Amino acid sequence: MMVTDNNTLGYYNKNSVDFVHSTRDVDFREIQDKFLGLIAPKSFILDLGCGSGRDTKYFLSKGYAVEAWDGSIELCKAASEFTQIDVKNKLFQELSAYNFYDGIWACSSILHLPLDELILVMTKIESALKNHGILYTSFKYGEFSGERNGRYFTDMTENIFDSILQRCPHFQIIEIWKTGDVRPGRHAEQWLNILLRKIN
Repeated sequence: MMVTDNNTLGYYNKNSVDFVHSTRDVDFREIQDKFLGLIAPKSFILDLGCGSGRDTKYFLSKGYAVEAWDGSIELCKAASEFTQIDVKNKLFQELSAYNFYDGIWACSSILHLPLDELILVMTKIESALKNHGILYTSFKYGEFSGERNGRYFTDMTENIFDSILQRCPHFQIIEIWKTGDVRPGRHAEQWLNILLRKIN
C-alpha cells in the first residue's frame, strides 16, 4: 500500500499483522494466471503496492523476475521475509522508470490515491511499461472517494476509469470486469478488475 496520505500509511503500519493474516492466504490464482498469460515467461514484473507479498511470491514461483514496492515499512518487512527478496519501501509517485517493465501488477493498491494523484501515477505506469507491457489493477466498485475505515479510497466505475484513460493514450483495454471479494464472508463487496496493454 503506497500513498502519501499519512493516515493510510499509518493504518497499514499499525495493522500490518492483521492485514497480512487476512490477505496472504487468499486464493487469487485465477486473476494472477490471467495476468501471467499475457506476459512472456521469465519476464520482469513490478508488484506496485505488494502488501503481504502474496502475489510477488506466486510470480516468483512461476519463474518471473519480480521487483516489489510498498509504502508501508511494516508491510515491506513482512513481505521481504515472506518472499525472500528485498521489498523496496517506496511510494507510487516515485515511479520514474521508462520502458522498463514487462508487466505491472497494482492489485488493490493505487485505489488509495486521490483521483488527481491516481491520474498522475497512471501516466507514470504507462511510461514505465515496455511496448506491449501489461497492467493489472483493481478498485472497489462505486463512486465513493474519501476516508473509509481509517484509509483513503478512490472507488471506480467503468465511466470514471474511461475518463482516466483519456489521459493515458497508449493504454489499450484488454478486459474490464467485476468480481466479488475473495476474502471469506465478503463476497458481496464488488471489485472492478482492469487489464490494459501499452501500445506505443
